Amino acid sequence: MIPTRRATLQPEMQQAEPPIMIVHSTTPYNAEPPLDRLRAATITARRDFYVRSHGDIPDLAEATHRLVVAGLVAKPLEFSLDALRDGFSEVTVTAVMQCAGNRRADLQLVRPTTGDPWAPGAIGNAAWTGVRLADVLNAAGASDAESLHVAFDSCDEVEIEGEGRFAYGASIPMAKAMSPEVLLAYAMNGEALAPEHGHPLRVVVPGYAGVRSPKWLRRITVQDRPSDNHMQARDYKLVPPHMTPETVDWDSGFTINEMPLNSAICEPAAGEVLETGHVTVRGYAIATARPIVRVDISYDGGNHWIQASLEHDATAPWSWTFWTAVLDLPAGRHELVVRAWDSAGQTQPARPDDTWNFKGYLSAAWHRVSVSVR
Repeated sequence: MIPTRRATLQPEMQQAEPPIMIVHSTTPYNAEPPLDRLRAATITARRDFYVRSHGDIPDLAEATHRLVVAGLVAKPLEFSLDALRDGFSEVTVTAVMQCAGNRRADLQLVRPTTGDPWAPGAIGNAAWTGVRLADVLNAAGASDAESLHVAFDSCDEVEIEGEGRFAYGASIPMAKAMSPEVLLAYAMNGEALAPEHGHPLRVVVPGYAGVRSPKWLRRITVQDRPSDNHMQARDYKLVPPHMTPETVDWDSGFTINEMPLNSAICEPAAGEVLETGHVTVRGYAIATARPIVRVDISYDGGNHWIQASLEHDATAPWSWTFWTAVLDLPAGRHELVVRAWDSAGQTQPARPDDTWNFKGYLSAAWHRVSVSVR
């Protein structure tokens, strides 16, 4: 049994003035930052980075941790963290990590769903440092055949009613695994990974849902099928809206890999009371593998729109886009709305009703924030 630590034992949480997070559950620990803090910097600080856990946080020692590479490879390998660092080129990739349940709270306004009521804060942008997964797979003599899959097994244990207790696992297609942006990461924003973010080693799969970037990685297996772990085979799939927890047929759903075009208003906050005159509205937008080319802001629920100004680092294609708009708002109540457009001319659905599913995944409708002006 791998030693685990409860959320209350995390070092940051023992400080005299712990950082404020919106905590959805403590066991396992799941939390997101207030949106104004999320929008404060392009690179999200550790203290403001959302935490998604499916079980207790493993208590792992870097010096003794080992990574095994096995399965359909010519040469099975085992690495210490030092061997990974010494044996492969170090790479840093700036990329967004996002929970598949980000903005689930909007879907819950339509009908109840399972899962934590994430606001738009189950997302963060970091500079991840490690080695390329492709380099490790090549060293093991893995084929790059697109029919193959790369499965990950982690040290954390998940307990699911009716399923029992099992180690976390997931997989990605070989084509994505061989992409140069996919890392085995041991550092975040220039510092060793924190326990809650996967110390000492995690996978980082830019553009994919966070579930495909397992933390506390212990084993990589090349195989001819996706992982049969519960988290891959019977969860994190988008199923039709008529299905319920009692009637779900997981084979009829599709695996959530790439995340949809999305955007959110981070400032002002929902319910905020503002003064008449110019109001600055800020937020983020994100698209998988395509740039954001336009963000529209409405002050009247989507009847009239203005374009926001965009901020994006062209050297970081897996990062997000920050946007800013200045509105001249008269007194009264206003529904602020944002929608983004990508380079393929795609935009977001207007209402969360259009994408509701009982798991609350892939919530990407126009984000709406009601404010009052006096």
